[in-house]
Amino acid sequence: MDSGSVRYERRDDVAIMTLARPAARNAIDESMRARVHRISDQLSSDHSIRCLVVAGDGPTFCAGVDLSEFTTGAIADFAQRSTPNAMLDDGWQLASMFEWIPRLPFPSIAAVRGHAFGAGMQLALACDFRILADDAVFGLPEMEYGLVPDMGATYRLPRLIGEARARQLILLSTVVGAWSAEQVGLATRVVPAAELMDSALDLAIQIAGKSATAITAARSCLNNSSTDDDHLRLAVRAQADCLLSPEFRDTQTRLRHRTTTDRAART
Repeated sequence: MDSGSVRYERRDDVAIMTLARPAARNAIDESMRARVHRISDQLSSDHSIRCLVVAGDGPTFCAGVDLSEFTTGAIADFAQRSTPNAMLDDGWQLASMFEWIPRLPFPSIAAVRGHAFGAGMQLALACDFRILADDAVFGLPEMEYGLVPDMGATYRLPRLIGEARARQLILLSTVVGAWSAEQVGLATRVVPAAELMDSALDLAIQIAGKSATAITAARSCLNNSSTDDDHLRLAVRAQADCLLSPEFRDTQTRLRHRTTTDRAART
């Protein structure tokens, strides 16, 4: 399905969302936000999907927010509000553009080539995995514009790479290449650019082959626990869901068969 600014397609039980403004380096504008919102509704309600791959059309994943948004678009409108309280509703709409991705009932993979700056990097951070082409570059330049990266980076980045490194990227606008990103845990894997989508789809197929119940439960624990007690409560509840799932019953059957076969072989 092609809607100009963002493409959506299915390959069996894997969904692919592609930012498709290559002439603008896939910079995010109002049309893209509206299209992503519609795709998010579709993905959230489709229980046949097992994994989402997010990519960018052309040599750039996403250069961030379209600079025209600062002068005549949503960010300019946002900045015209008279008080911080008046800004909150509009600000939430902008900042939460990708918050639906971690809440999906299945994992997501960012296939990143070229620049992933600002909102583009925060889109990649919202995904469970990041497969990087060897020419990928991450950066959060918001400080250069007197702004804060408000689409999840201040929460997700420290969890991924530690607070000290996160402060460098956020406060100093430090740029990180693909291999450095892999070394600090920001990248799941680095591959040649020509192999990027194949590698992302291979990982998606690997994920799709696992128990959907267990994957969903484990992601819930990872995404929502903030203290040890929270984690244990979430883990126990998630484990109960797993133990009651048909996938676990299939596993039990396979294990019983294996045990019977092993005993017969020993005798």
